[in-house]
Amino acid sequence: MFTLRTALIASFFACTLSLAAKPLIVAHRGASQDAPENTLPAFQLAWEQGADAIEGDFLLTKDNRIVCIHDKSTERLAGRKLMVKDSTLAQLQELDVGIKKGEKFKGTKIPTIAEVFATIPEGKKIFIEIKCGKEIIPSLLKAIQASGLKDEQVIMICFQPEVVRVFKAKAPRYKVYLLSSFKRSEEGVWTPSIEAVLQTLKTTKADGLDSHHGIPEEMARRILKEGFEWHVWTVNDRETAKRLKQLGVQSITTDAPGKIKKAL
Repeated sequence: MFTLRTALIASFFACTLSLAAKPLIVAHRGASQDAPENTLPAFQLAWEQGADAIEGDFLLTKDNRIVCIHDKSTERLAGRKLMVKDSTLAQLQELDVGIKKGEKFKGTKIPTIAEVFATIPEGKKIFIEIKCGKEIIPSLLKAIQASGLKDEQVIMICFQPEVVRVFKAKAPRYKVYLLSSFKRSEEGVWTPSIEAVLQTLKTTKADGLDSHHGIPEEMARRILKEGFEWHVWTVNDRETAKRLKQLGVQSITTDAPGKIKKAL
């Protein structure tokens, strides 16, 4: 007999499943639609907007410090060209990477990874994108250990299979995702192929794929069917986010975390 108790239990499990299916909202370089990318103001704003995680890009300096910046040069953000790998932390932090986003961000500096880690609330996560090679890994692992973050709060992502492989081999306790975009030829052939991607995931021992949101749906379904996680970037419109949620995506990286979180 269908009783009130049965109805309540059914409702509870329906709600639980709904919550479980909700993808994490990852702030791309922080709340970069509203604040200077990869800066402390952008990360703080992301948390205020309700992001579940932040994503940042990290490079190694001349003096072996890890800084949060996407490009190998500072020219786009600061209007002055310094190559990160050839510059010290002190030299890089003389630059203003906020003024181009507005007067209120004037004086914003390139942060260290330790400063970014310090913004992360309990229970929230960080997606660390390595923008250089595997030479950063020893310093990165030391920085993660010093941060006091729990293992489940730290995720590493990278386009380079060898970096994914080495990081996972050295620190298997952390989640690691392979980054990949996909291109379609005039003949309708996608590159890389799903078989090539799956082979790379297996050989690197990656936990999943973090792809451009334009990945063909059949590829996304195959990734999940093979037991890997599937995550996407960079989604700034509500309808795309809703479609990806229905496909089973596990996180959505966005420049506008507040807007996308409300949409879902």
